[in-house]
Amino acid sequence: MNNSHPPSAPWWKYGYVWLVIAGPVAVVIAGFVTLWIAVSHPDPVLEKDYYRRGLDINKTLAADKDLLPAVQGRNHAATAPPAR
Repeated sequence: MNNSHPPSAPWWKYGYVWLVIAGPVAVVIAGFVTLWIAVSHPDPVLEKDYYRRGLDINKTLAADKDLLPAVQGRNHAATAPPAR
């Protein structure tokens, strides 16, 4: 019995194998890049009195009459429309 199948090549010689491997490898590399960015540029920590400072900013905005339309527009956008 003569087998007419050609000898198969090693797995690394098939392009589809590298196509399948490339996806997970790209994800792992992107994960390490993301980790490096997160470690090298950490987010700033909030001040302990951030809420009081926000209230002071709101008081300053309310006292400045030139900014009043902007404050009213911001407040209007946050409220529900009137019932009909």
